[in-house]
Amino acid sequence: MNVKSIMTWVAVITVVIAAMNMTSCDSNPQPEEVKESMIEQALKRGVLKVGMSTFVPWAMKDKKGRLIGFEIDVATRLAHDMGVDVDFIPTKWAGIIPALQTGKFDVIIGGMGIRPERNIKVNFSIPYDTTGMDIIAHRELAKGFNSLKDFNKPDVVIAARLGSTAVTAAKKYMPNAQLRLFDDESQAYQELVNGNAHAVVGSAPRPAYEALKYSERLFLPLTGTFTREPIGFAVRKGDPDTLNFLDNWIRVTEAEGWLQERKHYWFETREWEHLLQ
Repeated sequence: MNVKSIMTWVAVITVVIAAMNMTSCDSNPQPEEVKESMIEQALKRGVLKVGMSTFVPWAMKDKKGRLIGFEIDVATRLAHDMGVDVDFIPTKWAGIIPALQTGKFDVIIGGMGIRPERNIKVNFSIPYDTTGMDIIAHRELAKGFNSLKDFNKPDVVIAARLGSTAVTAAKKYMPNAQLRLFDDESQAYQELVNGNAHAVVGSAPRPAYEALKYSERLFLPLTGTFTREPIGFAVRKGDPDTLNFLDNWIRVTEAEGWLQERKHYWFETREWEHLLQ
């Protein structure tokens, strides 16, 4: 074999080897670099930014203007266990998911029900609580009402908080009623107290709390809640490390009995009422 033939075969072999290497790379692509998780960002920053909205007894202000409530305890304990401070960022409920997506805060800890339509936009931790929708009514306007069917009429006005699962529940169980929505849940209850609505649909236990507070005007037409909702932490998509941490934090605090103790204090007692304005 002459030199020219040898050089030709060397060139062919080189091309074949290069092609094989390219095929190998394509069939076994290198994994993309994993972006920094929310947990890592919070640790570097030294602060966990928590998106929330105020509603009794999940999150509310005391006489000194400080935030207190079940969710405040949960977020504060979570930050403490991470070894960072906590920064609460009050946000209107209707815009809280878009605010999370744009990075205004790290996590939503605000009694958010785990719903399929929400899960399309954010990822949820395992449930750390379970709640349900209750209905509270005006004694005069809803006199004799004792079932959801009684409220499912065109001349009945139901108040609820904009963007909440109370709206979903009201539309499902009372589709014929008029729905009046408010950015702030307290506005919905005030509308009821003022006699401008027949009822308010809201997360337990606030309806029961309001019925005790305004017993001469308001009452609970049903016994217990009429829906059941798992509650979870909401975080941005594509962050499995953060979800793993949050899930295991929930498991640990549940095993300790801490979550149950805090829920009992805020939802089943009124020992905290003297702290409010």
